[in-house]
Amino acid sequence: MPDLSTAVPAIEAKHLSKHVADATGTLTILDGVDFTVPAGATVAIVGASGSGKSTLLGLLAGLDTPSSGTVCIDGIDIFALDEDGRAGVRMAKLGFVFQSFQLLTHLTALENVMLPLELRSDNDARAKAEAMLERVGLGSRLKHYPKYLSGGEQQRVALARAFVTEPPLLFADEPTGSLDAATGEAIIALMFALNRERGSTLVLVTHDPLIAAQCGSTITIAAGRRVA
Repeated sequence: MPDLSTAVPAIEAKHLSKHVADATGTLTILDGVDFTVPAGATVAIVGASGSGKSTLLGLLAGLDTPSSGTVCIDGIDIFALDEDGRAGVRMAKLGFVFQSFQLLTHLTALENVMLPLELRSDNDARAKAEAMLERVGLGSRLKHYPKYLSGGEQQRVALARAFVTEPPLLFADEPTGSLDAATGEAIIALMFALNRERGSTLVLVTHDPLIAAQCGSTITIAAGRRVA
């Protein structure tokens, strides 16, 4: 049995802060946030609107840069890398599900899911994308463009795109925020099912306590600080 006490964490946030200038001077969005996420964990980041949750998730994924502090992904200090280096880490290790789906409108569902595989020069991109869309219940919608898909279908495409590369770490930012309650429940059930199948680490931002309760642990952010 592996010694979990010496395992490298999937994520380690160290003294993470984000400040931006505004009309009144300096606005603190995050202030000295610290936590560790073990590999294979499921974690919900919760807090009131404007507390800094989405900013924190963007920093964890290296989509934004902190004012101070750093983030280690599988032991790699991502802010010791340049943007190309961070992009390489994201491509190799991360999947991301956005609230607003972020599908490319000029690509079909199949082409959207194939894209991250093609960026890796994966020769089986089409077959893997087709299988993943079948898995999320969209096997009959491969050639449809996003504008012809419902919100729930678009989020299923986004889930397929995030999972198709089998990333060890998945981030989700309010993945049901643009969906009605019934569709949102189905999407969350699918996301957790896919995550269990692949044994990945899942970190999601949510304002829904029922979704947070499905995760193994919770990080609560209030006014930019971790309070629990």
